[in-house]
Amino acid sequence: MVFAGSMALLTVATAVGLVVDDRLVAGSPVWFKPFKFSVSFLAYALSLAWMLSLLPRFRRAGWWAGTVVAVASAIEMVLITGQAARGRRSHFNHETPFDKALFDTMAVTVVVLWAGALVIAVLLFRTRQTDRGLALALRFGSVLSLAGAALGFRMARPTPEQRAEALTGDPRVVGAHGVGVTDGSGSTMALTGWETAGGDLRVPHFVGLHALQVLPFVLLALVLLAPRFARLRDERVRLRLVLVASGAYTALFALVTWQALRGQALTDPDGATLGAAAVIVLAAAAGGRAALRGSSPPPAPVNRPSDNHRKELSV
Repeated sequence: MVFAGSMALLTVATAVGLVVDDRLVAGSPVWFKPFKFSVSFLAYALSLAWMLSLLPRFRRAGWWAGTVVAVASAIEMVLITGQAARGRRSHFNHETPFDKALFDTMAVTVVVLWAGALVIAVLLFRTRQTDRGLALALRFGSVLSLAGAALGFRMARPTPEQRAEALTGDPRVVGAHGVGVTDGSGSTMALTGWETAGGDLRVPHFVGLHALQVLPFVLLALVLLAPRFARLRDERVRLRLVLVASGAYTALFALVTWQALRGQALTDPDGATLGAAAVIVLAAAAGGRAALRGSSPPPAPVNRPSDNHRKELSV
């Protein structure tokens, strides 16, 4: 929670930087990356803090794992923000020995962060929740979040062009989030900064990471709607709907990963991508319909007089 509070402050500070500082790094506003990371880490830290509060057992192990994640994330943000202040790119930067050392440090902190999140996921799998829908949402969300974070390791790999450049000298950049396009060389999407001239691994990275928020919110929405829709009062129906949502979200994550690895922009899908997306939508709709029809709504509660009230009536 301390780390989440610091990210809230950094979000405000970097938003101000976007307004008053017109410098560009790799074709993007210099404060755009620390702004996006601070917003993302704020949501991630709040989610992890809430999840750790659901552990009736293994609380000490969860505390240590959460602390490791928070410290590693804080180091990551210090380096990203520091490089932005210097007007330098933080990721994949090998321009100078100092820049390379900072990026290597970030690589280590990401591994430590991922390991801490893995421990928390294991603890959640070993914890029984009273609401089975909640347990399912947390487990799917944790696994997809780990998968999305793991794409960062794929981005750190040198591209074929960079490997060829390394044969004749030291490349200034090692790694990329773009596929089939040089980072920052073409047009990008508004707000996200994702590439529109080729694939971008940040798309599945984002989708996977934030399953940790999306899937529990699906269950929360079902619980909030239950008083108005009788069928949703049945925990089994909510469980099946969460299962459908988790399956659809997993399929979406696989789809955008496949799309990015083929060098295809999110905004320019081909027929295969659109066909796969249509299958996911139809399967989710059919699954949702089957989940709702799977059982009859529970009867409305009946107000019955208490024993004392019945005695009074008999008298």
